Amino acid sequence: MARHMLTWLAAALLAGALTVVQAQDKVDHEKAAEANAQLALTYLKQGDLAAARDKIEKALKQNPNTPETQMAAGFVYDRLGETRKAGEHFERAVKLDRDNADVLNNAAVFLCRKGDRKQGEEYFLRAAKSPLYRTPEVAYSNAGRCARADGRPKDAEKYFRDSLAIRPNQPDVLLEMAELMYQSKNYLGARAFLQRYGASTPPTADSLLLGYRIESAMGDTAAAAEYASRLRAEFPISPQAGLLDAPQDAPP
Repeated sequence: MARHMLTWLAAALLAGALTVVQAQDKVDHEKAAEANAQLALTYLKQGDLAAARDKIEKALKQNPNTPETQMAAGFVYDRLGETRKAGEHFERAVKLDRDNADVLNNAAVFLCRKGDRKQGEEYFLRAAKSPLYRTPEVAYSNAGRCARADGRPKDAEKYFRDSLAIRPNQPDVLLEMAELMYQSKNYLGARAFLQRYGASTPPTADSLLLGYRIESAMGDTAAAAEYASRLRAEFPISPQAGLLDAPQDAPP
């Protein structure tokens, strides 16, 4: 009986030791995968695509079951021009953590840029509504750009307004709104948004050209001339300066 008990105890101890080793191996693989995924992104920023590919492939072998690794793979393969593969990794990242707003936002950027704007817009809105997302205004503004690129200015306007309701002084969003108002012939609204834009950041060639077109459309020749003068003085060789005499119904 004692011999049997000792045999059972030895077997139990061995099984326990194996479990500990396996658990440790799993932890080691997860840490290695995380480190290689981060290295892949670092190499990607440095423009070393070969090293980025090598590191992300190692990370995927070590542990493909985290949204961070899958998202990093999406970034790498997108830069490598392997669009289908990149899309698969972004989708896998979303499936692994459907409530991760950062993952949703990054996947949405990819989808909108590649033309799947409805799906991208859905992901942006899910990210924006997440109580854990620190910058919902970014997701809303991205949804606005996605809708605008999809030819839905009313939806774009709604999302831009949602973004500005959270953080009112976003120069890029204010300029987008000024452009939308101008294109819809709401010139007073366009002027108001452009003024808010001008109060938040230095002018660009685009903003000065838009100001010229808005004031010309409203019949304020003096204000239009002021915008034209500034555009020629501050951005003399810009394409926008060459468009000053373009028809006023041309997009800014």
